[in-house]
Amino acid sequence: MEKAGMGQAGISGPYAVQIGKLADSLEHLSKVFLKLERQKQVFTKDELQEMFFQVEESVCTKCDHMERCWGEDYVHTYQLGYEVLHAIEEYGKELNLETKRKLQKKCVMAPKFQSALIEVFHEAKQNMLWSNRLVKNREGCAVQMDLFAQIIKSTAKEFEDSILIDVRMEKKIRKRLQKIGVKVLDMTFLCTERGKHEIHLNAKAVQDVGVETKEMIQIISRTYGRKFVFEEQSRTMLGKEYEPYVCIEPYQFHIMQGVAKIGKGRDTISGDSFLEVAMPGGRVASALSDGMGSGRKAFQESAMVVELLEELLTSGFPGELAIQMINTALVMGREEIHFSTVDMGIFDRYTGECEFLKVGASTTFIKYRNGVERLSSTSLPIGVLHNLEIDMVKRTLRSGEFVVMMTDGVLDALPVVEQEMLMETIIGGMKLVNPKEMAQYILDQVLAFTGETPKDDMTVLVAGVWKG
Repeated sequence: MEKAGMGQAGISGPYAVQIGKLADSLEHLSKVFLKLERQKQVFTKDELQEMFFQVEESVCTKCDHMERCWGEDYVHTYQLGYEVLHAIEEYGKELNLETKRKLQKKCVMAPKFQSALIEVFHEAKQNMLWSNRLVKNREGCAVQMDLFAQIIKSTAKEFEDSILIDVRMEKKIRKRLQKIGVKVLDMTFLCTERGKHEIHLNAKAVQDVGVETKEMIQIISRTYGRKFVFEEQSRTMLGKEYEPYVCIEPYQFHIMQGVAKIGKGRDTISGDSFLEVAMPGGRVASALSDGMGSGRKAFQESAMVVELLEELLTSGFPGELAIQMINTALVMGREEIHFSTVDMGIFDRYTGECEFLKVGASTTFIKYRNGVERLSSTSLPIGVLHNLEIDMVKRTLRSGEFVVMMTDGVLDALPVVEQEMLMETIIGGMKLVNPKEMAQYILDQVLAFTGETPKDDMTVLVAGVWKG
């Protein structure tokens, strides 16, 4: 096995520098956006004076008492106007009796004064709402830009750190593949942060030569000195056109997921959604999302979250940044609050490590060989606040151990004080090893315990880890 000429490639040239400048610009722009005008809930002194000026112009200029009211009695007039505004905000057009009496006693044009003040107040209030909405969207854009900057920097660094250069090895692989009728267009060697090697190449079979993909991967493995398999390979024979092939080291673990669910009132439509998706670098994500409420509307919310998660995770976004981006999009794009929980485990198929990310989610249980652990969350769901807190923790699992996730409808069906203890007993007492059967068993046990029709959507997701 030749490795003598292999070393990390330095791509700190113009491309890497330009990428760094782009990320820095996004971060700077994000900070500028956040320093601009903030949302406000009360009017300033100048804004109140502008309201009174408008009322003075439209009503008071036609009154003989104007000079006295807005001259020597200015302080009392201003104070009364402020009391009227406060009453408008609290009671609407119909003022409380005390304020109405004060106004009638002070102002000979009380009805017109009141009507005009209500009009300018509502206009100012509407302007404030629109201004706050713009500020909210600007803050959301700032968060997104900062997230993009982080992604650009981390991707650039990962790429820079992973590329390997070995001209001799490349020539050797090309030569040996050529002997069996395989022509290589390009080839790239990578080494991930965990020391796992990958080879990315575009290859085709020479005309009139039948070459099995199995033979190609065997030659690459023998030449490189490491065992490789194809990351995704359905073809058994190489085609006549160039196609991409990704050779990776075999995974040490594989993940199997099973789900059981039932809708509120035994409805066929549940507001819960789930996914299992392969990520770059040998990772697999299992996730469960519970939409606000139940039924079709809740399903649409949670399904949207899951679809966005799948798209971002398969594109290589880290789990935390993917959740942050979805949250910002949901907060920015809506008038009403529509929230969804996210409960996600990202499994490393090389090490057995699992990273848990929980946002407003119900308790997760880990079934070890010798016990059960609970992982709880205290964070709010996504779609509520721009600044999202994500509960994160890592655990290493061995072969034959399981992660159990569930929506709050499952635990809420059990007695309040004993919910987690009873669930831990159910999970710890299981002898099953098939994730699908385990999920159904847990759900059946909860339904049997309550003996009632489900009062909320209920979903149980079980993911098992196995060696080899």
